[in-house]
Amino acid sequence: MLFSRARTSLPSAPRRLDGLDPRRWPLWSLSRPVLMYLGLVEIAAAVAATMTATLVPITSQALIWCALLIVAELGHLEAARGIERIRELGADGSPHMHLQSIWIFAALLLVPPPLVLLVIVISYGHSWVRVYRRRSVLHRKVFSAATVVLACTCAYTVLYAGTAGQVPFMARLDGFSGMVTLILAGFVYFGVNYAMVVAMILVTNPANPGRQALGNVSDILIVGAAVGLGCGVALVMTVRPWLLPVLMITPLALQLGLLLPQLRAASRTDSKTGLITLGFWDEVAQRELLRARRLASTVGVLMIDIDHFKRINDQRGHLAGDEVLRAVATAIRGQVRAEDFVGRYGGEEFVVLLPGVTGAEAAKVAERVRLGIKALAVDVPAKDLGEPPVTVRGLGASIGVAAYPQHATELGDLLQAADVALYEAKETGRGKVVESSRPLPPGITASR
Repeated sequence: MLFSRARTSLPSAPRRLDGLDPRRWPLWSLSRPVLMYLGLVEIAAAVAATMTATLVPITSQALIWCALLIVAELGHLEAARGIERIRELGADGSPHMHLQSIWIFAALLLVPPPLVLLVIVISYGHSWVRVYRRRSVLHRKVFSAATVVLACTCAYTVLYAGTAGQVPFMARLDGFSGMVTLILAGFVYFGVNYAMVVAMILVTNPANPGRQALGNVSDILIVGAAVGLGCGVALVMTVRPWLLPVLMITPLALQLGLLLPQLRAASRTDSKTGLITLGFWDEVAQRELLRARRLASTVGVLMIDIDHFKRINDQRGHLAGDEVLRAVATAIRGQVRAEDFVGRYGGEEFVVLLPGVTGAEAAKVAERVRLGIKALAVDVPAKDLGEPPVTVRGLGASIGVAAYPQHATELGDLLQAADVALYEAKETGRGKVVESSRPLPPGITASR
């Protein structure tokens, strides 16, 4: 369970050096009470890990189980990382419930505390690098991992007491008393983690309603499902370990089921190009600007217009124009990162959101996009029936670039700054990239 999300900048050389400078860490922007709470939780997690390190001997069987769980967990995270990025995007200011607890709780039932710690560290480290692309604030992920360590320690105490210290616990939990012990351990695991995460959300987001910090009931049930699946994984590994690959299908199917309602609710896909709709793009952009404001980060915006697109519709027909739009959309997506957001702005215009990107970096991305569009060769149907298809080549694109906070601090002003730059690109010859030269003056209106 993660307590919130944030993004950092692209890894250009100067920004990498800034990230290595402890004085520039976002950690120091936290208030003193938040820093104290974060430090206490992490110190408590370190003490708990130290005190339980020699509680149970590590056997060769435990090492094998630990290795299998790590492999399964990494495979699951890799397969679901695109899903997790989208789910994590909607969890700002509330607990982000995920299914990593499947493998962590299974480890709790099978292996000694040091190996449980290893599973947690690898899980959170891998998700930070691969799922969140190192663009979430590191101290938040460390805090989240520390809460899980403490939750596991408390749940381990329940299991240890309920089985008289006989390990692995999964093999000793039987009958009514075993069921009660397992259920109690699951409640303790969730409750300790959840309480610490909610407390952190409340102190770091005092302006948000307290109910938002509690999250949705449906999201809370995700952890319950993960704990239940973790029990199943542990049981399978003690009696039929070769069934583990089959069992991995369940969490992936569960995540798809969790994501589907969000996608339907958002109505976020443009039917013609497959890009996100302008309404959903605007919602995402507002969130990213709020996050950038909190973290003193940046956000880049590209406004892209296909040059002389009306000629294609007039000369080749609207079906040909639709094919060109789809090809351009694919070209744009191919030149940006997986975590960037490409939307159709309307007609032959597109808009791209680049979290963590400066104006100069956004201009470089825009130039890649321009060249990618120029290199297209799009096979389109002929305007008249019976004629052979034709190939449209040499497409031009004019692109305006703006960035928060360099050129504007509100989304409307940022889009207008990019629009003014796009207007300049079209007025000075088309087929070029123009970065906004200064913050947009108040009251200016751009039109084409």
